[in-house]
Amino acid sequence: MYLTSKVKKEIFKKNGGSEKNTGSAESQIALFTHRIDHLTAHLKERKKDYNTQRSLLNLVGKRRALLDYLKKNDIERYRSIIKSLEIRK
Repeated sequence: MYLTSKVKKEIFKKNGGSEKNTGSAESQIALFTHRIDHLTAHLKERKKDYNTQRSLLNLVGKRRALLDYLKKNDIERYRSIIKSLEIRK
């Protein structure tokens, strides 16, 4: 499995501040980004996997909603997460 609990804890520690801070917007955005990268690599090999394509679009939408929330409420946190994850605007 590509997303073990060890990998999740590492993502949360790096972006959320601690392993237990799983609900912050930054940690959720980082987790979505990791999953999006994995699904994108999967779709490069299997172009006709439409269920995965739909899941990818749902994840991108959820991440975009969280990014919009951060942009509206705290622009500095938004800029830092964009920079650290190297996400295009």
